[in-house]
Amino acid sequence: MSAILSLMAVVSTAFKDLITQIGPAYDPLFYDVMIYIFGTMLFAVFLLSVIAFWLRRKGLGGGSAKEKWTQELEKYFEREQIGLIPDEKHHW
Repeated sequence: MSAILSLMAVVSTAFKDLITQIGPAYDPLFYDVMIYIFGTMLFAVFLLSVIAFWLRRKGLGGGSAKEKWTQELEKYFEREQIGLIPDEKHHW
């Protein structure tokens, strides 16, 4: 029984602390810090996604180092005529 009472006390204290942030004991620093932290995280995710996209498109060494395996795969597909629209000289 005392565990339930202590849990209710913790929950009510946390709820009271949250509600007093909106009331007369408003702490603007609390909200400012939360917004700055959230904005910094969003900016970091955006920046990392731009870097990842750039590396995916250009590769580490520029255009010449762009994924060689895709070029080899395209050569193989062309040689074996995989994925091409069938024409009249090939009757499958």
